[in-house]
Parts: sequence; C-alpha cells; structure tokens
Amino acid sequence: MIATLLLNEALLQEMIAYVDKHAPLEACGILAGKEARAEKMIGVLNQAQSRVRFLMDPYEQLQAFDWIEANGLDLVGIFHSHPAGPETASATDILEAAYAVVHIILSPAGTHWKARGFWIEDGKASEVALQFDG
Repeated sequence: MIATLLLNEALLQEMIAYVDKHAPLEACGILAGKEARAEKMIGVLNQAQSRVRFLMDPYEQLQAFDWIEANGLDLVGIFHSHPAGPETASATDILEAAYAVVHIILSPAGTHWKARGFWIEDGKASEVALQFDG
C-alpha cells in the first residue's frame, strides 16, 4: 500500500480540466509514474457514458498501458470523477477496483474540484494522502 502519492499541481490541474470537460458524466483515466510519484495523466474514454459509473474503454486503456511501458514508467494510479458526489470511493468503486494502485476521486466542492486518494483492497477503501509540489 502507498501511504502518500506525490504529484505536482500542474498534473492535478490537468486532471481537473479533463473531468470538468466531461461533466456531468463521470470521466476516468490512468496515472503513470514511478514508485509513489505520478508524472503523467492519460485520459481514457468512459465507455459507460454514465453520471454514476465508469468503465474504461478497453482499447484506450491498452494504449495507455503500452505508452506507460514504452516510456519506462509504471501504473501508479487510476482517477475518475464523481460529478454528483460523493467525494469518497463508492461501493461500486470498491467492488470493481482491479488494480493495486492509488484511486483518485475528483468531486465538486463549491465551484472547484476536490481530489482525494484511496487504496482499495480486500473490500475496503483507506485514504491515501495526496502531496502536491510545484
């Protein structure tokens, strides 16, 4: 389990712009990096086209994994939005989590988006600190 995921403010803003563009539908994507640092966001089409659920398009997901491998990085996170809340992992998120990585959920907080990280394992979601730098 990762206790803290490091990422820079520009990467967070890129994720926010991506989920904001797709609202009111849930948006999703992959975070690439090394160890506990996210370095690159790759948006993946939400095949479910739903306001309350996401299902990554398998072709785009495979392309993202190929890019990660070709660039010597690792899968360090999955992100998706909850445009209507909650700001925590839902029962569906916990049930369908397929990767042992940090899951970042972006949800509206007034006029802004809030990001929270979770480690999902054994049917439970534990909060992971998100640490932002430059």
